[in-house]
Amino acid sequence: MTDPEVSTRPIETVLVANRGEIAVRVLRTCHERGLRTVAVCSTPDRSAPHVRLADEAYHIGPAAAAESYLDQEAILAVADRSGADAIHPGYGFLSENADFAEACADAGVHFIGPPPEAIRAMGDKTAARQLMEEAGVPMAPGTTDAVASTEAGEDIAAEIGYPVLIKAAAGGGGKGMRIVHEPEAFAGAMDRAQGEAESSFGDGRVFIEKYIEEPRHIEFQILADHHGNTIHLFERECSIQRRHQKVIEEAPSSILTPEVRREMGEAAVAAAKSCGYRNAGTVEFLVDKDLNYYFMEMNTRLQVEHPVTEWVTGVDLVAEQIRVAQGEALGYSTDDLSIDGHAVESRVYAEDPGSNFLPDPGPLKRHSAPSGFGVRVDAGVEEGGEVLIHYDPMISKLTTWGRDRPAAIDRMIRALDEYEVAGMSTTIPFCRFAMRHDGFRDGDFTTHFVDEQFDPEALVVEDPERDELAALAATLYYAQTQEEDAPTIASPEKGQPGRSPWRDRRRHTR
Repeated sequence: MTDPEVSTRPIETVLVANRGEIAVRVLRTCHERGLRTVAVCSTPDRSAPHVRLADEAYHIGPAAAAESYLDQEAILAVADRSGADAIHPGYGFLSENADFAEACADAGVHFIGPPPEAIRAMGDKTAARQLMEEAGVPMAPGTTDAVASTEAGEDIAAEIGYPVLIKAAAGGGGKGMRIVHEPEAFAGAMDRAQGEAESSFGDGRVFIEKYIEEPRHIEFQILADHHGNTIHLFERECSIQRRHQKVIEEAPSSILTPEVRREMGEAAVAAAKSCGYRNAGTVEFLVDKDLNYYFMEMNTRLQVEHPVTEWVTGVDLVAEQIRVAQGEALGYSTDDLSIDGHAVESRVYAEDPGSNFLPDPGPLKRHSAPSGFGVRVDAGVEEGGEVLIHYDPMISKLTTWGRDRPAAIDRMIRALDEYEVAGMSTTIPFCRFAMRHDGFRDGDFTTHFVDEQFDPEALVVEDPERDELAALAATLYYAQTQEEDAPTIASPEKGQPGRSPWRDRRRHTR
């Protein structure tokens, strides 16, 4: 049955309310679909790749995200001025902001994402657990309401048995999360979790669940349209993490049997239906050593790691998001899809893996990405640019495909060996370490891989003299190219949007 509230008005112009590699990735699919595009940028992003790739670009504020990429009024003003009839939020920033989704609807602009009610339902972890309980989705033992006091939390922990996990009711990304192994440590851990939750999300509520030992982090990609169709596009394994945040992902998982895959996929679809979900989303599970699985959370947006699903299914997830947003039916089911080969993703961050993955932003003096059959690089910065301290320090997402898992891993090793970056520390050496580790290659690892298996001393030492020479050559080349005209950028308040010379040349050669 078709949702009576969905607009079937075709999308013609998409404003991408984001930056970096995800903005570039969305813009490219929009161009392939013949859509006009609008970019927004902060002051230090005026010359960023996403700005030059868009048909029009508007300056919306200074470097601070709160005054630019999180400024809802400024972004909606750009949508109005540019004539954009849809906004794609990417991920991060406003992508899971229910108020922004509502504001888009009020302004008559398609929000390329889920309904605000679904964002709210899944954004509150306790409300989400209540929905999952009603939908019959397996969950780890724990509370479905926020814990009222430390004493109440201690009683709950004693009842379900240690170790337990204290988690923020709002937000995610590992913030407001503490593992507690014995009763004596509970009070202090709860204080720290509540304090971090309050400072990170403005909401100090926490809940408690049984901590799953030796866990794997496996998530299912969901698509749902406005005609009652909700499907999954199989799973992604995301267990290689640092600070509870993913750094290596793959599809499919190396441990799921066909039976467990089917059951988890059905549970993921039930989770999405329970909150009236529409568009693309991800249902995340923890899986124990016996392949018991437990709902963890639902991310109401496109995921960073979506390319590995695209590799193995052949589905452009951003194109599907746009189709759903303008009221089209999916037109296919999970049974129409199959898993073709294997894909692996390495997130290339400006971080120092030898120093607990501390960010290392700065000028990107050299950036030479690998290529070839089965290799994809989604980059948001380029040689001569800068990884800015104000935002996530991602340089790119490197993904490889192979006919099977060993082939995909071997191709990733080759791609990592060819990847040249100078000017900062990166996660490339860590990703190379993981790809060559026997535990990873054998599929014998958990979310504790970094803590238990990673030895910074084992990292391949780069040749600083070679890197310095490469950086010098790149700097000289970059200096010679600066005579080209830069794109003109308008503000939402005044001036006309600039045409990108890059797009003009691209169109001229079609």
